[in-house]
Amino acid sequence: MPVSLIKRIGARLAPTGRHAGARKAGVPLFSLNDPRWGHNPKSNEGRRPNNNNKNDSDGPPDLDQLWRDFNQRLNKLFGGKRGGDGGPFRPDARGVGLTATVVGAIALLIWLASGAFIVQEGQVGIVTTFGRLSHVTGAGFNWRWPAPFQSHETVNTAQVQTTEIGYRANVRNKQPSEALMLTGDENIVDVQFSVQYKIKDPVAWVFNNRDQVETIRDSAETVVRELVGQNKMDTVLYTGRDKLAMEAREAIQRLADRYKMGAEIVGVTMQSVQPPDQVAAAFEDAGKAQEERVRARSEAQAFADEVIPQAKGKAARLLQDAEAYRASVVSVATGNAARFDKIVAEYAKAPAVTRDRMYIETMQQILSSTSKVMIDAKTGNNTIYLPLDRLLAQSTANEAARGANSGPVMAPQQNPAQPQAQQPAATPAQAQPQAQTEVSAGESNRTHDLRSRDTGRERESR
Repeated sequence: MPVSLIKRIGARLAPTGRHAGARKAGVPLFSLNDPRWGHNPKSNEGRRPNNNNKNDSDGPPDLDQLWRDFNQRLNKLFGGKRGGDGGPFRPDARGVGLTATVVGAIALLIWLASGAFIVQEGQVGIVTTFGRLSHVTGAGFNWRWPAPFQSHETVNTAQVQTTEIGYRANVRNKQPSEALMLTGDENIVDVQFSVQYKIKDPVAWVFNNRDQVETIRDSAETVVRELVGQNKMDTVLYTGRDKLAMEAREAIQRLADRYKMGAEIVGVTMQSVQPPDQVAAAFEDAGKAQEERVRARSEAQAFADEVIPQAKGKAARLLQDAEAYRASVVSVATGNAARFDKIVAEYAKAPAVTRDRMYIETMQQILSSTSKVMIDAKTGNNTIYLPLDRLLAQSTANEAARGANSGPVMAPQQNPAQPQAQQPAATPAQAQPQAQTEVSAGESNRTHDLRSRDTGRERESR
């Protein structure tokens, strides 16, 4: 590259200066690659002494002379002329003007190129002219007038940005001046939260506030301090954290709209709400008790959800059973009443026959539900064994069955091995008159009752 530049410079300066005179004089011009380039063969100026008396063309080039010749030609290119042999250069107005034009054009192009800028997707560019809004550009390649006439600023409108209050980057990096807040019951809590927001109006975001992020942080801190001061400590620590975050988002949005910040509050996240470190242990115990209370309440609610449906089902079943029993009793009573009505009609037709039939049916019902002992009178044994235990058990079973027919109970023969003193004894002569007396007494009583009823009914009919 330097060699080609030097060649072009030599070619341009060939018609002028001493090279033109040399050409007129028939002096040959050498190439830059020629070792004799820059040397005058007719003069001994600048020649290196040759102790061996050799030809100049046979020696190596003089680097110092080469460098001086290069500087001379470079000065001539940019408007300098030599006043004579070895004299100083004089400025050339034409060369200076051309050089200034080229340099100025290059500087102008560089200055104009500095006005180009690229806006990424999801961003907008705001162009200002002397600090005043000029226009808003979209994504892509854009151009504006370079400084100091115009400037631009890119604003990201698609990304959700986050600012922290009470901490920075990590909850352990606390900011006590922002985090410590006073509750409504005059307790101190350490509140650390973050605010997520998006830029919805880039022009308002850039021009209406000087420090936008700090303004959002101050607004959020003010709102949360007010809400914490309106609630008790237990509400802030345990039960009302989600509600507090929702109310804080709405209040911060209203404040941002009042300040015309051009921001949309996406959400508020409560990172940490806890008592100060000095009383953290005591509040931890209180928190465990609170969790135990909640757990016990949950278990009680689960037990109630299990027992109450069972009790309701049992109550409904009892009501159904009672209703069925009532219907059964009513139907039985209705049937008995209808039967008695029919009996009355039959009794009016034939009182004696009806009375005997009723007596027989009653005796059949009574005797069928009682225990009976069959005694063989032809046996020659004078002692009769009555199994009282079996009779009592049979009587109890008959009473429980109520109407179930029972077969006769045969009296077992007496075991000779058993002593007679432990067995209740009765002679046939004594047992038979007693049984006949009881039967005759029962029949006479029933006959007397039936006759009394008949007499009463006849009197009523009369």
